[in-house]
Amino acid sequence: MRKFIAIILCKILRIIGKAVGKGSSLPGKFALKVCPDVLSRVKLPEKIIAVTGSNGKTSTTEMIAHILKENGLNVVYNAEGSNQIEGVATFILSNATLGGKVKGDVLLIESDERYAKYTFKHFSPTYYVITNLYRDQLTRNGHPMWVYNAVKESVKEETTLILNADDPLVSMLGKDRENTLYFGADRLSCDTNEFVGAYNDRVYCPVCNGPMEYSTYHFNHIGHFDCAVCGHSRKDTDFTLTDADLENGFIVLDGKYKIDLALKSLYNIYNLLAAYSVASVLNISGENIAKAISNYTLKNGRVLTFTLGQRKGTFLVAKHENSISYDLSLKVAASSPDDCDVMIIVDAVSRKYFTSDVSWLYDINFDILNCDRVRNIILAGTYANDLAVRFGYTNIGDYKIKVTESIAEAVSLLDNQSKAGIYVITCFSDKAKFLERVKVD
Repeated sequence: MRKFIAIILCKILRIIGKAVGKGSSLPGKFALKVCPDVLSRVKLPEKIIAVTGSNGKTSTTEMIAHILKENGLNVVYNAEGSNQIEGVATFILSNATLGGKVKGDVLLIESDERYAKYTFKHFSPTYYVITNLYRDQLTRNGHPMWVYNAVKESVKEETTLILNADDPLVSMLGKDRENTLYFGADRLSCDTNEFVGAYNDRVYCPVCNGPMEYSTYHFNHIGHFDCAVCGHSRKDTDFTLTDADLENGFIVLDGKYKIDLALKSLYNIYNLLAAYSVASVLNISGENIAKAISNYTLKNGRVLTFTLGQRKGTFLVAKHENSISYDLSLKVAASSPDDCDVMIIVDAVSRKYFTSDVSWLYDINFDILNCDRVRNIILAGTYANDLAVRFGYTNIGDYKIKVTESIAEAVSLLDNQSKAGIYVITCFSDKAKFLERVKVD
């Protein structure tokens, strides 16, 4: 009876929430109060896929769903991205019958990395994708090793892990485990031999704290690593990015499947590679995966195009308090084939909690924008002056930088008649504050 009441309550609250534009977590929260173990009582599809990590969860989940649907599978997933246990409960119970059965071929779950251990206490994923573990939201996530330990608690023995082989911390989760698969990239033409970034969390081995050596870096500390002390090293990959031509906008997977890119970003390629890995283990052919995902444009609002006067722009969502997310967005702007202006907005650090901590700005490698193609850099929002102080420690000339706390004024500083492109980088907290002032394509 409690299960039935929890499902009914969740469905009613979900309908009300949709009507008022809210309610992706609250229905599940109340359902769990009525029946705390309701997620272990519902009958779920045979295949359960979970995705977690510091960055890329939402995009990876969306691409997996798209590929599977394009290949005829009925996929139930939390498209809204509400990924803590309350949000997961909302979408599962909303899709359940009154008898407690979720109909579908695949249940696909995006899970918050810290809270996965609570969700998967009630059921075990068939396949569990872990994308990466980075410095992220210091106020709530502390150190990457602390997040690693939280993720480790969510791993079940019967679950097959699908891990990023190029992340030393993530790959630790496969240590002494049999049912583990790895995805990663071969050495690429865009790799570097030396570390590039504002800091390096993998100078030392996460297993033994011995010195970590790299034969190649894809970006930041993601690459081919080896510890001479304990032997923790990059594993051979089951699913491999064998070529990446970002200039011409395509990649090759497993040496034979060419995929054209809507977003020419190495970071997005890793999300795509993870999605390819999942589809492959579900026996979808490489040809069909490539056909489904080539030139795919994300629908989750992480990347948008807009028009301002005569100018075309690209809006990139980066996570505040997550330096690697910012670094990779900055690389997209810096790799523009033509001249461009870049706007960075920090008006609110988080949607969920208040903090005025801006120490994370010093983890971002803003020197990526120190190139001829970037003409002007506009720093906007409540923390514009904090951004300006941070830019004072870069090698970028002051003449390129304009500072204003007003987002409206920042938009007016962009020359509407210029032919140069625009890149705007901020997080979801500040997304609407800019987009309401331009025409979204």
